[in-house]
Amino acid sequence: MLERLEELERQALTELEGITDEAGLNAWRVKYLGRSAELGVILAGLRELSKEDRPAVGRRANEVKLNLESTLQTRVEALRVAALERSLQEERLDVSLPGRKPILGRIHPANQTLRQIYNIWAEMGFQIYLSREVETDDFNFGLLNMPEHHPARDMWDTFHTTATGVLLRTHTSPGQIHVMRERAPEPIRVILPGMCYRYEQSSTRAEIQFNQVEGLAVGHHITFADLKGTLNAFARRMFGEHVRTRFRAAHFPFTEPSAEMDIECFICEGKGCSVCRRSGWLEILGCGMVHPIVLRNGGYDPTVFTGFAFGMGPERITMLKHGIDDIRYFWGNDLRFLEQF
Repeated sequence: MLERLEELERQALTELEGITDEAGLNAWRVKYLGRSAELGVILAGLRELSKEDRPAVGRRANEVKLNLESTLQTRVEALRVAALERSLQEERLDVSLPGRKPILGRIHPANQTLRQIYNIWAEMGFQIYLSREVETDDFNFGLLNMPEHHPARDMWDTFHTTATGVLLRTHTSPGQIHVMRERAPEPIRVILPGMCYRYEQSSTRAEIQFNQVEGLAVGHHITFADLKGTLNAFARRMFGEHVRTRFRAAHFPFTEPSAEMDIECFICEGKGCSVCRRSGWLEILGCGMVHPIVLRNGGYDPTVFTGFAFGMGPERITMLKHGIDDIRYFWGNDLRFLEQF
């Protein structure tokens, strides 16, 4: 048995010297160090030897195994170094070629519009108030004049969580209750930007997630004329002095009366396209006078205080400003689109 181990070691080392590639090394490893290799069979059969022969054969078999493993590792390293040297010789770099300029990051087009919106409202005396994206059913619906089973809840396709009564907010309006409860009975002029989520079909003008900027003003003697004048002033600062706007009657449970504000579609110049649904106009916000029940839920006496609120979509405003015909581009992570901004 000892003679066979000596012969096996010599044979294995001789074959190893002639191997020059990785595939050959793997085949050699299986042949001499694998589970079914002869050396492994010898080690597994030690129990069948006599007590006198077993120690010497076992010791020698382990020595052979360690020697083969060590020599294999040395051979692997030698082949790796040789491959590196060969690569350096054959694949030389031409250092005289011009380098590639690093790609610079840019501010996302939606965030560019958000920053412009912030600046305009800041100039008009509105503060920024950040509210949570995960809300309770009560704040998202109940305190906004939509009690349980209210039919207006069907206007929003809601993402519910596994926790009872906890959901992803469908609009930024819940922030109205938070800021009013913090600041009542002081007057308020704030905008509440943030991400909203709705479980609805994606299209050229709708996505399951989108930015929204809520606005809220609460004080004494605030009227619908103040609301209309304020929003028209915003539109002129955002789109230019000659922008055309229109207000249409609408219904929202948390405002009364309610309206929607449209901007003339710059993409088709009012002629009609898929983005404006062939109407020539694109809605950019909903608005209205804060409902007395919402004022009371926020801690204000509706017989003393009045207020207006609005909610606008920055992505739609960006589409108007830059002639973008599909809102899905904003979340597609396509550099061909993003690098234009």
